[in-house]
Amino acid sequence: MKLKNKILSGISAVLTTVTLNGCELNLTPDSSLSSESFFKTEEHCKQAMMAVYRIMYSDNTYGMMPIYDALGPVGNCSKGGTFNFGAIMKDEYTSQMSNMQDFWQALYEGVARSNNVLQNLGQADIDEDTRNRYRAEARFFRGMFYFRMSNLWGGVPVYDDSFNVGANYRDMLKPRETEDSVRNFALKDIEFAIKYLPEKWDQANYGRVTSGAATALKGKMLLFKKRYAEAAECFQTVIDSKQYALYPDYAKLFTPEGHSSSEIIFAIQTSGGVGKDSGLPFAYYMGTRSSYTINCTGNFNYFLPSNRIVEEYEWADGRPFSWEEFIPGFYTNKSSNASNPYPTRKKTFLATLATSKKSVKTYPAAKDKLVKMWAQRDPRLNANVILPYTKYTGWYDHHEVELEFAVAKGVKDGGTLLRLDKDRLCYVWRKFVPVGNMGGAINEAKHTPINFPLIRYADVLLMQAECLNELGKGDDAVKLINEVRARPSVNMPALNSGPSYLEAKDHDEIFRRIRHERLCELAAEGHSFFDYKRWHVLEELDGVEEGHMTGDYIFHTRRVSDRDYCWPIPLVEIDRNPNLKQSPGF
Repeated sequence: MKLKNKILSGISAVLTTVTLNGCELNLTPDSSLSSESFFKTEEHCKQAMMAVYRIMYSDNTYGMMPIYDALGPVGNCSKGGTFNFGAIMKDEYTSQMSNMQDFWQALYEGVARSNNVLQNLGQADIDEDTRNRYRAEARFFRGMFYFRMSNLWGGVPVYDDSFNVGANYRDMLKPRETEDSVRNFALKDIEFAIKYLPEKWDQANYGRVTSGAATALKGKMLLFKKRYAEAAECFQTVIDSKQYALYPDYAKLFTPEGHSSSEIIFAIQTSGGVGKDSGLPFAYYMGTRSSYTINCTGNFNYFLPSNRIVEEYEWADGRPFSWEEFIPGFYTNKSSNASNPYPTRKKTFLATLATSKKSVKTYPAAKDKLVKMWAQRDPRLNANVILPYTKYTGWYDHHEVELEFAVAKGVKDGGTLLRLDKDRLCYVWRKFVPVGNMGGAINEAKHTPINFPLIRYADVLLMQAECLNELGKGDDAVKLINEVRARPSVNMPALNSGPSYLEAKDHDEIFRRIRHERLCELAAEGHSFFDYKRWHVLEELDGVEEGHMTGDYIFHTRRVSDRDYCWPIPLVEIDRNPNLKQSPGF
């Protein structure tokens, strides 16, 4: 594994600050110090600990977590791109792909930074309670990193803090452990974290991991192991703590207004402003050419909402939505014309541009019908996705611009229309994408200052509902689903409240509702791929075409096989360590 001989070099290389809700934590210790001479004071321990937090910002750990939804049913990716997820979606990926190595190395870097803290805390002049709190933080992250690796690769080599990377780099020759063994190791780390982490931090340290976050993560680990009763105990502990609650405004939860919400159990903290750029690349990968465009340099909307996630959201009265019912022929009107295989779909969405390409000349006949329909759907759809012929406030040539999303090719900058990269005719994300210049908070698209929730209360409620349903407590599970649906800004009708289309009486019906609710509530938060893997239903995506909403261009046809449940170990790692055995199918 390509781990640094001196983890301190990793800390000094960060050369930045992490802002935890206004508290700037310096990550720039003297690069001439060794690990042995560095850990003397609590401030040293804190700086080393912040280097562990910092690895979460990497695109290859959690910094672009939403992209994993492209491997589930929620999103899709255009061809190519930084992550090359297109190859995974087509089941054409190999152990030699650079992104496999990038993911592997970044997560092990996180393990190494965590172990570095654990190996050197004994030298610091701090009391034992403080030492255990730092141990708990480091073990929380190490457990989280190993849990993520087990979800991607199954069994992996486990290196704990008894192994000194700097002294034994060439001897990192452990074989893969079983998936269950890796998860048990991670679980012990999280149990230690629960015992010694504080319930909450003071304002100066807001954003650091808490015992509530560790308890929720333990529940998730147990859920993934199908230990439902134990998982339910963890989730109930979080619920009964009364530390957390659903934020009333769903859309604003994913803006700076929601950063300190009681719904957020643990999130990657961000900051913005001149000289304080420490954000995530949401505008760059999820925005459009109109999202914080400076000097005509736009973004790539590489990660996009899937057509089917837009269809997943119900009518506001809880009825399932169907394009075919809404616009007859939407799917059934097929043509042999390869450039227009679904004429009704194209006619429904496509506008004609004016000569300038900066405004609309002719709208589709269905425009008003579409706009009215969007407004009559589950409000989370409009909060998560920019929909055709709705509005978005972009940023172009150093000023805010009010834009309309007209579906058309050839849109030019500088007008009244939202512009997508490469003339894509796709839905685009509103969630996590900046509005205007965020009041001056954003200076660079790759540093969008919007916190990313790794664990939030709605997810806990839905995971608990899943556990209760598996334990034969369906009525209690439905109550939790309804609690999520009843958020004031969402206000979707309760299950089992009258109409047949809202019925959820038995295990399978309730499970179907849990699946639906997780897709709609947690869209673009990176959960769907891991949910589909643990439910062993990835095969449902086999043969699904990913492409334009008009149906006239396809990025990929999804292919799923057994090997997709366990990613390949990078070939370079097997070359370095002959004791590693490759995953099946690679």
